[in-house]
Amino acid sequence: MHKLPEVYDYLRWRKRFPTVWCSGCGIGSITGAIIRVVRSLGFDKDNVTLISGIGCSSRIPIYVDFNTLHTTHGRALPFATGVKLVNPEMNVIVVSGDGDALAIGGNHFIHAARRNIGVTLILVNNSIYGMTGGQVAPTTPIDAIAHTAPYGNIDPPFDAVQLALSSGATFVARSTVYHIIQTENYLKKAFQHKGFALVEIISQCPVLFGRLNKMPDPVDMIMSQKENAVNLVKAKKMTEEELKGKIITGIFREDNSKVEYTESYAHLIQRVQNQNEF
Repeated sequence: MHKLPEVYDYLRWRKRFPTVWCSGCGIGSITGAIIRVVRSLGFDKDNVTLISGIGCSSRIPIYVDFNTLHTTHGRALPFATGVKLVNPEMNVIVVSGDGDALAIGGNHFIHAARRNIGVTLILVNNSIYGMTGGQVAPTTPIDAIAHTAPYGNIDPPFDAVQLALSSGATFVARSTVYHIIQTENYLKKAFQHKGFALVEIISQCPVLFGRLNKMPDPVDMIMSQKENAVNLVKAKKMTEEELKGKIITGIFREDNSKVEYTESYAHLIQRVQNQNEF
């Protein structure tokens, strides 16, 4: 009997396929990257929990054969915090879209980073609300068209990396779907990091953002990622004008000096128990 590729061991392929994702979407590539990194690190599937909120990328937990939680809009990080506190040895991964994580979930993003809880947030940034119909998102560029900004967006976009850095995240990186090998390298570091890790992945949405902004071909969108990506080392030598419209990629912070939250919580429990013994 023909043996299926090993990727099938990590997918609920008998029950959940085909996926809901549009042709040309980058989320399939990101799903593959997550699976390859989990496999390369030798993580037991039963010791991985993948959690999401609501949105296109938030459908990933439906298709992968890990412990999974598909939660409410913007609330994936509180659920992840609970899972990690109950089982600190669990590898907890959150997948969230830019709208899910930075709009309704923005407060949870800030405080998960502040606490430095050992969770990896994979932020899939396609610059628009995809599943709900193409509304302007917190990362939609200035002047870009969305269904709720038909004459161009005037709201300045969030920089997820800078928000994570200022909130205290101890591992922060950004890559793109085009640079999928780089993305996997960052995910590998993030999954092994002892603290809150953000990996922002710039992805393409050809059906909504692309069509509305006269770039409906997914290949063109992916090549735009290639042409506009600038490594952090090079970016530091460029002017603000030269960086306009560019995607700065790289590892912005990798700090292992800060105590992870569940370790602090365990110390608190031990201290309280010791006090109660007298």
